[in-house]
Amino acid sequence: MARRKDQIKLGAFLLFTGHHVAAWRHPQASVGTEFENYLELARLAEAAKFDAIFFADGVAARLKDVEAASRKAHSGIYPFEPITLLSALSSVTRNIGLIATASTSFSDPFNLARQFASLDRLSGGRAGWNLVTSSDPDAAYNFGHDAQILHADRYERAEEFADVVLGLWDSFEDDAFIRDRQSGRYFDPHKLHRLDHSGKHFKVRGPLNIPRSPQGRPVLVQAGASEPGKELAARTAEAIFAAQITLEEAVAFYADVKGRLAKFGRSHDDLKILPGIFPVVGRTESEAQEKFESLQALIQPEVGLNLISQLSGVDLSAYPLDGLVPDDPPATNAGKSRQALVLDLARRENLTIRQLYLRIAGARGHWQVVGTPVQIADVLEERFENYGADGFNIMAPLMPGGLADFIELVVPELRRRGLFRTEYEGATLRENLGLKHPANRFADAGNAAAAE
Repeated sequence: MARRKDQIKLGAFLLFTGHHVAAWRHPQASVGTEFENYLELARLAEAAKFDAIFFADGVAARLKDVEAASRKAHSGIYPFEPITLLSALSSVTRNIGLIATASTSFSDPFNLARQFASLDRLSGGRAGWNLVTSSDPDAAYNFGHDAQILHADRYERAEEFADVVLGLWDSFEDDAFIRDRQSGRYFDPHKLHRLDHSGKHFKVRGPLNIPRSPQGRPVLVQAGASEPGKELAARTAEAIFAAQITLEEAVAFYADVKGRLAKFGRSHDDLKILPGIFPVVGRTESEAQEKFESLQALIQPEVGLNLISQLSGVDLSAYPLDGLVPDDPPATNAGKSRQALVLDLARRENLTIRQLYLRIAGARGHWQVVGTPVQIADVLEERFENYGADGFNIMAPLMPGGLADFIELVVPELRRRGLFRTEYEGATLRENLGLKHPANRFADAGNAAAAE
């Protein structure tokens, strides 16, 4: 196989104390609840030339089991709403991309399009929107629902939501605002496009009342790996935060999603696949293992069970901890891809319930690697060169030390192999990811009609 000519893309998935479920109990973990904590992490990642920092989000505290939730930092209780936080970080960073999660289940497309367009302009073209649907039943109760929204309904709404937002982001062409003082014309009315959308879920006239940013529009990111999720990503997404564990799964997912692009008139380079990886780095294998075990020892059983329930939607609290995960767990309306990932892992490795929560406590269903810089660089290179990934979303086990370890120890090894940049290629997130500047759909349609 010929060596790839492009380089690995890197994102830093910032979770305040670290991604391990017990990270907050570790003596070296930051409390991570102040703006200064995030500023430190953003500057670390930018100095290392990462493509982006990324924040997850939720719109409910996960308190079904309050006792278990009270022992977790990861209970849906976030120090900041991510668009607000990234807006603040945009003023103290210059190159790194700023990606935030926002749900189509509990948002309004006009408001969301406006918020991300604002962030994109504030940052000089560095914003990205991670489109998700919300499977958390607690979130539904905060938005006027009496029950969790069905999986199929969530994706149907998400399809239309994405179309509305993308259409609103094309309200003005790149050069619409002429601001000609002499003629007295502020913008060219021929380069303004009203959406006039009327669908099952939304009726939005438009236009969006914000000009385009230097990168045209925010980068659209997605994380779903269910069949509807992959189809939505192939049609609309420009990056996917994937969660495959084995090389074989990663290669199959990569080929599957990229293979869907052509039917939507898109090329392979229009979409970047960036799996999450939970790396525990040590200068020796034993040091890496010691770091990992020091976190594993801090997991409390009720927290482990709560984590399984949160990720899979399946409550296993009635089963013995040291018994095997049941073959026929109760049906749920949770996120299908993550549920399948967790339960398939348990069956593939014949895990007990205790072993399962220990197995997912760090990466929470993502790829986990414990080893030396060379070992971690080896597996990243293997997955990249075999077209299982275009880059990786780094989920540091502990903040800030876990991210600092990866930057200090693994990034130089990737550079030594020619796999990662030494300087940013451009000023926008789109330029650094190698994504093309998006054409304005309305302008293209008008130009095509005029040419006929």
